[in-house]
Amino acid sequence: MAEPTVRVSGTVLASLMFQHLNSDSDVEGLVLGEGRIEEQVTISDSQADHIHIEETYNVQKHIACHRLNTLYSNTGDVNMEAVQKMLVENKQESVIGWYRQRRNTEQQMTLREKLIHENLKNVLSNPHMIFLLLTSSKVTPSGSTHRIEYSAFISRSRSRFFSSDGLLKEVKEVNSMNESLQVELQKSCRDVEESERLVEALQAEVCSLRRRLKEKQQKEAAEEPEPVHPSHQRNVLLQDSVSSLSCCPLFCSQTLNLQGFPLPDVSTVTQVNADSPPADRNRKRPREEPMGGDRKRRRS
Repeated sequence: MAEPTVRVSGTVLASLMFQHLNSDSDVEGLVLGEGRIEEQVTISDSQADHIHIEETYNVQKHIACHRLNTLYSNTGDVNMEAVQKMLVENKQESVIGWYRQRRNTEQQMTLREKLIHENLKNVLSNPHMIFLLLTSSKVTPSGSTHRIEYSAFISRSRSRFFSSDGLLKEVKEVNSMNESLQVELQKSCRDVEESERLVEALQAEVCSLRRRLKEKQQKEAAEEPEPVHPSHQRNVLLQDSVSSLSCCPLFCSQTLNLQGFPLPDVSTVTQVNADSPPADRNRKRPREEPMGGDRKRRRS
């Protein structure tokens, strides 16, 4: 498919330039004319069929807006009432695009102009609309000489299936890319399915292990005897230790005499006397007699 061609007659171009130079601000409006798309097929015996598509737009008239931002709102939405007022004596099918005149700017569409262009295509139901841009700049510092340039832009909202020589090369590339995408998509779907099944198996195994662990804990809790309180065991051991120490004579207090010998305990003597028989308690101790010459004679 060849590049589209935009043809502007000398009269229309001169009118656009005159309007641009005699205005103090930017100017915009609609472009009227006709567009033609021709398809030429060359058949020969030596090579395959050659398809050549030629797209031509003839600009026949232009309608200027009285002020800026008349065709669209601040958000870029097209004002259909304003368009119909401008097309009082013309048909809507004759609109092939719109134009804008700017000063001291580059020959490029702005983001706002691209948005408005797409909205005009949708509202007017014309996918082959053109945008005509005219820019002027001073050539000399004094401003005695000016230069005016113009360019036409056409946006494509679909894929280009035809190459410059007319062959359907890009169609084969698109089909090949589509097949590759389908293969990769099927592979990804299989991988996702396998991973989901693995996750389900792991979840079932985890639930089974949790159930078995709970049953085991309940069984062990039922069979396990009542544990003895550790504090009670420590108290018993302490009591036994204190009792053994209290019975040891080394840890008992004793009373000593002047010579350093221990005196018998009063409680012990009392206990011994209490345990002795009564006959022994009433018996008188024998009188000790002196030995040898110390013994006295009794007088008759």
